[in-house]
Amino acid sequence: NNLGVNAEQFESWLQAFVPAGRLGTQEEIASAVVWLCSDASSFVVGHTLAVDGGFLAQ
Repeated sequence: NNLGVNAEQFESWLQAFVPAGRLGTQEEIASAVVWLCSDASSFVVGHTLAVDGGFLAQ
């Protein structure tokens, strides 16, 4: 890698900036995708759904 850090160091650094205190799981991301593809989200229009543990809300 060009950053001089390993994957574990980068993950720890990134988690420090996420208000939820952890990175999301594959299942959490998939749940959002499934919901967006379902009839339950039929009235959601023109919105970007950030599944980021509050990162963008800071």
